[in-house]
Amino acid sequence: MIEFCDVSKYYGKIPAVNGISLKVGKGEIYGFLGPNGAGKTTSIRMATGIFPPTSGTVLVNDLDIQKNPSICKAKIGYVPDRPYVYEKLTGWEFLEFIMDLYENRTDRAGELAQEYLKLFQIDHAVEMLIQDYSHGMKQKLVILSALLHEPDLIVIDEPMVGLDPRGARSLKDLFRNLARAGTSIFLSTHTMSVAEELCDRISIIHQGKILATGAMKDLRELGHHDDNLEALFLKITEEEQEAFAPSIQESGVSS
Repeated sequence: MIEFCDVSKYYGKIPAVNGISLKVGKGEIYGFLGPNGAGKTTSIRMATGIFPPTSGTVLVNDLDIQKNPSICKAKIGYVPDRPYVYEKLTGWEFLEFIMDLYENRTDRAGELAQEYLKLFQIDHAVEMLIQDYSHGMKQKLVILSALLHEPDLIVIDEPMVGLDPRGARSLKDLFRNLARAGTSIFLSTHTMSVAEELCDRISIIHQGKILATGAMKDLRELGHHDDNLEALFLKITEEEQEAFAPSIQESGVSS
């Protein structure tokens, strides 16, 4: 569904992302993890066509997103780490605005909006100005707005920020259901438990390079087999990174 092919992004002479390759398949939930400054958000923005890569190619359904931006972006639902909403609109006016952006003011989109509003328990607030929403309510509104055109690919940066436990559980269940229906999900998060619970595969990026990729069972081969993802993440990216670099290559886990 989306593929990074030897992608790099430089700011001046500084590589924010340095030759990464990965592929997210149809119906796959793919986690993208790394410490602050590792290159996650830059990669996310290249995945959505906001940033062009310095070199390499990002493909969406085998199309270069830089050469075919309208076609590719129409297939993507994007939720950034700091979503922006027009606070002088009501919740419903904002959703109508999003539908119009995608030329998707259909009965189906309206039905989905109502369904997701109820799922996230903000249906009571659709006539309120967004400026009166809590942070969590704004996050829910932005997430559901990205789903109204039924995208083939959802790209989301820190999905659980600001969500209460019930909202977080609803979102996890929704992601699983969408993935079962064939939607691909590419998510970046610092919440290790979310990645471990949800993701079919995980890539760990550090200093612009992918150090390891695999399912949890594959990543556990890099450490003790009872390690959770947080322990593995710390081993790979911090004090034991150099010691683990040979193991990454020898283990057969792709990078």
